[in-house]
Amino acid sequence: MFGLILLVGIPIVAITGLVSYAAYNPRLPGNDTTPERGWLGFYLFDWPTNPAWLYRVTQGVHVILGLTLVAVLLAKLWSVIPKLFAWPPARSLAEAVERASLLLLVGGVVFEFVTGILNIQLFYVFPFSFYPAHLYGAWIFLAAFAVHVAFKLPKMVRSLRSRRLLDELRTGLDGTRPEPPDPDGLVPPAPEAPTMSRRGLLAFVGGASLITLGLSVGQTLDGPLRRTALLAPHGRAYGPDPNDFQVNKAAAAMSIDPADTGPDWRLELAGPRPTYLSRAQLLAMRLHTYALPIACVEGWSTEQTWTGVRLADLARLAGAAPGTVEVFVESLERGGAFGQASLSTGQVADPRSLLALRVNGADLSLDHGYPARIMVPNAPGVHNTKWVRKLSFHPATA
Repeated sequence: MFGLILLVGIPIVAITGLVSYAAYNPRLPGNDTTPERGWLGFYLFDWPTNPAWLYRVTQGVHVILGLTLVAVLLAKLWSVIPKLFAWPPARSLAEAVERASLLLLVGGVVFEFVTGILNIQLFYVFPFSFYPAHLYGAWIFLAAFAVHVAFKLPKMVRSLRSRRLLDELRTGLDGTRPEPPDPDGLVPPAPEAPTMSRRGLLAFVGGASLITLGLSVGQTLDGPLRRTALLAPHGRAYGPDPNDFQVNKAAAAMSIDPADTGPDWRLELAGPRPTYLSRAQLLAMRLHTYALPIACVEGWSTEQTWTGVRLADLARLAGAAPGTVEVFVESLERGGAFGQASLSTGQVADPRSLLALRVNGADLSLDHGYPARIMVPNAPGVHNTKWVRKLSFHPATA
């Protein structure tokens, strides 16, 4: 049963994780966090702007389902502990291949889950960059997972057919009997009397998974359930201020000097017709308002109402034609991973893509990117760059 749950759940976690990587548009300048990926990026495609909530859903599923599966994973590892330490490690070539895949399988899944959980809690204790390590680790794990499934799927099907689930759910501790001896040696030769029924174990693991789900799912939803997200790394409740919602990276943490955002701030538009604009000049342009979500790789998301100037209008002002140009965004935060990003032609041309100046009817706070920030539908949160200082429009890359 645990294997069946993981067989369904892990591919979903893997696919949504790989989709998240594609959402970064890593083929654009400045976006690639894994420049040595080689053929591992074979599936990459141009990330769309529609629907605006897609990344919010895919990354929310990736993180929340991953957390929910932790209890199942631990129970599965517990159930096969004797097999992990069998000696001799292999008695045939087929068993050697299986054992090698098992080493990569267990090591890979532990690495992926541990680093993923540390990342969503913003607890970077590992001495390497999370993004490339998580991507490469995922591919190693998936290769071992595929080999393991090929070896074990027939046995799992036979085991599930050997007894009816409803019968097991009706069987209490008194009626619980050990498994018969098996050729893999997972069943002890002289098992002691059971201390838990199979239905009790399923209930224990299932209950732990449901509790984890309940304590984390609220971070991807706006509304009352957000208060239940005790495992979320950011605030769970919103205040009355229009800017009182999640801040992933505060201005002080990014070494933003408030003096650089004052009256002397100018937005530089680089293109065929270079232009400089003050915030007052931007506010005097035609403004547009849209409800758009911010969705971060850590799994949290929120939808707010943003007001600003369309990127397409700024492209025209710089002498560039929307639909034919990309834009390289630079922030006042220099040298950090969040200080620059490239947006595709589709993202520039989408009428909902904004250089946002206000949120929920109020000026942006410094922590939310004052004097101006990018807001693009269906973009990862890190590409909604804050404290924008320069937009460089250039022809689309091949």
